Amino acid sequence: MEVQETRVQTDRVLTIPNILSMARLAGVPVFLWLILWPEFGGPKADGWALLVLALSGISDYLDGKLARRWNQISSLGRVLDPAADRLYIVSTLVGLTWRGILPWWLTAILVARDVVLGVMILVMRRRGWGPPQVNFMGKAATFNLMYAFPLLLLSDGDGWLNTLAAIFGWAFAGWGTTLYWWAGILYVVQVRRLVRADATAD
Repeated sequence: MEVQETRVQTDRVLTIPNILSMARLAGVPVFLWLILWPEFGGPKADGWALLVLALSGISDYLDGKLARRWNQISSLGRVLDPAADRLYIVSTLVGLTWRGILPWWLTAILVARDVVLGVMILVMRRRGWGPPQVNFMGKAATFNLMYAFPLLLLSDGDGWLNTLAAIFGWAFAGWGTTLYWWAGILYVVQVRRLVRADATAD
């Protein structure tokens, strides 16, 4: 996920970057359906699921790049881009946990971090503030997890390629989970400082 600029340059909705983000969001239910299809008696469609995820990654890169180059950074884009990232992470967690590829405890750790961040966002909204800005640690965590999940999906098999995918997938998952929580702690610290500064000003 590209870190958006703080200054909003346009309130337009139908920009190329926003359309790319909308297309990414539309791909989330398709991706989840492809992962879970075998659980409901359908054929294994992991290759198609990986293709949807790859296209999502390409559009994720392009929407931020084009938004900055064409001065089309928007308030809607600042919502759509992280929302698409979160939904892909959640849908992958649901799909891989349902299929037994991810252990439930890892899913619980990742979900718990999002719950903590959700509480921080509620605290900021009650004070009339926007959500905390994406930091580099959060970007790195998302990068690692978005590599880990496709590799773990690819590891669902018995060949040498599946074994290799499992090794790299779990390595990325370990780093991604650690950075995900580290970024979450930084968000908590950031919110606490803002709240204290606001209380002092009052």
